[in-house]
Amino acid sequence: MNICVDTQMACASEEVPDEDSIRYWASAALRDELASVELSLRIVDEQESAALNQQYRGKLGATNVLSFPFDAVTPEPLPILGDIVICAPVVNREAIEQDKSAEAHWAHMCVHGVLHLLGYDHVGDHDAEVMEALEISILQELGFSSPYADELSKATS
Repeated sequence: MNICVDTQMACASEEVPDEDSIRYWASAALRDELASVELSLRIVDEQESAALNQQYRGKLGATNVLSFPFDAVTPEPLPILGDIVICAPVVNREAIEQDKSAEAHWAHMCVHGVLHLLGYDHVGDHDAEVMEALEISILQELGFSSPYADELSKATS
């Protein structure tokens, strides 16, 4: 698989993973579905995340990850998958709040964003189950535990 990830750092003050880790996690999420692919991953602050969240989803405040699939009509197929925007302060804060390592949460957000670019969603219960199962499987292959383990234990207690 040939994957090109254009990483844009628009948030210099936060701890963020290196580009090799981001590319590795994104490649794992693709699961060899595409032979060649390009995507952009922009790491932003809360102000930019909140503006994008309001503009494109009509929701107030910053969010952890946004995905924008490439859907332009072109005469020839292009290997462009789309854009992912990750808010560094939100992801780092969530990792602490959820008692997860920052690396595990960043990997989850990268995988989650790529799956959205591939057309997966979690709006309905069935779609959420399918997407979460994929995320768990991919993250376990990467050596991380389920990002939903705490939610499952809370639901059963």
